[in-house]
Amino acid sequence: MLALTRKQKQVLSLIYEELSNREIATKLDISIRTVETHRKNIYRKTGTAGIVGLIKYGLAHRLIQ
Repeated sequence: MLALTRKQKQVLSLIYEELSNREIATKLDISIRTVETHRKNIYRKTGTAGIVGLIKYGLAHRLIQ
């Protein structure tokens, strides 16, 4: 497992809260494209391919609560 950056952890937490890319971008004051890049990198770093796997990974590794 590669370590997630602080911003990637924030994005992961907001994904868990069921926010859309647009809502995440607004909340973090970043572009939608940046959110998409963070999501892609989060999937790559965690070795997950879908939202369910990502959430399970986040919970198992205490990245989200």
